[in-house]
Amino acid sequence: MRKSANSQSLQPYAAYRGNAGSSLLRYVIKKKWSYFMLLPGVLYFIIFKYFPMWGVIIAFQNYQPFLGLFHSPWVGLEHFHTFFSDASFWQLFRNTAILAVYNLVFYFPVPIIVALMLNEVRTAVFKRFVQTVIYIPHFVSWVVVIGMAYVFFTTEGGVINELIARMFGQKLNLLVSASWFRPMMMFEVIWKDTGWGTIIFLAALAGVDPQLYEAARMDGAGRMRQLWHITLPAIRSTIVVLLILRLGHFLDTGFEQIFLSLNAMNREIGEVFETYVYRMGIQQGRFSYSTAVGLFKSVIGLILVAGANYLAKKLGEEGVY
Repeated sequence: MRKSANSQSLQPYAAYRGNAGSSLLRYVIKKKWSYFMLLPGVLYFIIFKYFPMWGVIIAFQNYQPFLGLFHSPWVGLEHFHTFFSDASFWQLFRNTAILAVYNLVFYFPVPIIVALMLNEVRTAVFKRFVQTVIYIPHFVSWVVVIGMAYVFFTTEGGVINELIARMFGQKLNLLVSASWFRPMMMFEVIWKDTGWGTIIFLAALAGVDPQLYEAARMDGAGRMRQLWHITLPAIRSTIVVLLILRLGHFLDTGFEQIFLSLNAMNREIGEVFETYVYRMGIQQGRFSYSTAVGLFKSVIGLILVAGANYLAKKLGEEGVY
């Protein structure tokens, strides 16, 4: 009796599972072309993001290329201990953290401000023209950008430096000055990526109901009140999500830009984790040591994302997950 009772009680659950499975299969077959279009993106992440994660294990090995990934001797946390006890660790951490904070404070708000300004433009032709002009620098290589900076700011005939000399009587050696290194990095990042960063915010602003603005105008609200009470709340969740994702790359300060801008005069404040990893891993062949440095940087990013996401949910926002 007990066996039959149990089997009878499990029948509806089994039927539910069977129905759910068949329903899911029918749904997948019905939406097969949508899943087919999703396939390239999934394969990209599997091949180029998840599969290379196996290489992280060489951070705990004394990796030898001729022995391979699974036969190199294990050394545990030796490379991390060497890195943390290195005299250059705190200098690298300070340089990277300062540039990361500069990016967060000076660059991150600029696309938001530009998107809000473009949203207020009522002439469609002018708006599209401005968008095109500010998008173009994103597609310019960092090699070209650094070359342009050299042409403009070099003391030997640089256009900007010639103007400075005529106005103030002397030239500024901006390209090799340690004090001007970080402002130059920020200026180049803002010029290159601001337009591209506005795309998501403009897409979020396009979803705001125009009737909200009409109702606000009828109540006597001006442009600034509409901006504060309608526009900003409409994109607040987008700002929070992008801020969380940005924190995941907090210590990613841009290898190409900094590597091409480094010289003997600014290396002391310009050397960051990414250029250090290149120097140790590629130039000196210390693959395991450089992987340990990169893993440390990634763990910091993961902690920042998890902490920011937790804090965002505590404050009532959706978060990333």
